[in-house]
Amino acid sequence: MTLSTRGSFWTAAAVAGLALWASGAPTVVYPLYAAEWRVDPAVTTAIFAIYPLVLVPVLIVFGNLSDVIGRRAVILLGIGALAVGSIAFGLAPDLLWVFIGRAFMGLGVGLALSPATAAMVEFGGPDGARRASSTTTAATATGLALATIVGGALVQYAPIPLHLTFWVLTAVTLLVGAFAFALPRHTRDEASGPWRPRLPRMPREERAPFVAGTLGVSAAYAMGAIFLALGAQVARDLVHSDDVFVDGLVLAVSAVVIGVVAIAARGLRPRVAVSVGPVFLAGGLGLLIVAGLAHSLPAFLGASIAAGAGYSLMFSGGLGLVTGSAPVHERAAVISAAYVVAYLFQAAAALGLGAVATSAGLQAALDVGAPAIVLIGVAAVVVANLPGRRAVATNTAAVPTA
Repeated sequence: MTLSTRGSFWTAAAVAGLALWASGAPTVVYPLYAAEWRVDPAVTTAIFAIYPLVLVPVLIVFGNLSDVIGRRAVILLGIGALAVGSIAFGLAPDLLWVFIGRAFMGLGVGLALSPATAAMVEFGGPDGARRASSTTTAATATGLALATIVGGALVQYAPIPLHLTFWVLTAVTLLVGAFAFALPRHTRDEASGPWRPRLPRMPREERAPFVAGTLGVSAAYAMGAIFLALGAQVARDLVHSDDVFVDGLVLAVSAVVIGVVAIAARGLRPRVAVSVGPVFLAGGLGLLIVAGLAHSLPAFLGASIAAGAGYSLMFSGGLGLVTGSAPVHERAAVISAAYVVAYLFQAAAALGLGAVATSAGLQAALDVGAPAIVLIGVAAVVVANLPGRRAVATNTAAVPTA
């Protein structure tokens, strides 16, 4: 059985959501690792960072693979790696297994995310680019929300809190894999000729939209590093909330807002979304600093809401600019190039914040990291609005489109 065009579109969206569920699955478990194995924030952020550090070389080497052998084949390889990573977390008796599981998750997302995004463009109809951009944002937000809500509930109320959430993720991964197996084997936009490794590439023309979009996605991912790598520890150690389910719900609010804003703002041109996003980024990160200083759960909730809106605008607008600049037969390679840069920013943010948190405390990490991330967002605004480039960045938004 082969899925219809509509079914293929939503299956590709489910793959994107699964990728971010896998990324966020350990978020609420990090404090348990810290307590169980007596590790400091530098180690827990390293667990988070191994994911983008593995993902980046996979994107570099295999970023164009689905342009040649087909989206379905590469998506299935990625889902297989995600399943292995989730099982490793589910069995993990010590940190080594956790790092192995995280590495396989990076491998899986590195293989699956770009072809899933490209597939949504191809199965999205005449307005595939804009539809794929907003749907990718909403799907990944759903994945993050499920990671923190399901994870928080299982950690707080279920047995084997270090492991059960990953067995649930394994089951979901296998279910999505079953649907992905029914995707069409080939699409009309695949390149011809044999595959060979090629570096992810910036488009020869329309480079300003590509750079602006990449910076926008990078700002979103760097901010995600704060919430995913340190959010649960900030809630416990600075906000003084000891209910993991409540903490998971607060973090999930950010993901819900990401999805709602992505749908509500789908009519915005990508350049406009990228230009507005840093305002919300600054507000969210500022409230996160206030939450730590005042030990305030309401401020933490406000930070989650504002940061979610900023992430959504920066990611969906940035992705729209990137995919609008991509030639048809190099779409996955160009998208991979943007993801490479964004995940490098995310890894650097996670490792840097972990080092500062270990040496000077979590509050100091927020004080240092927040302004740096806002600056990345401001750089995206500047490049998107360079004189002589605005028309290019605007007009490509409705062309092809983590």
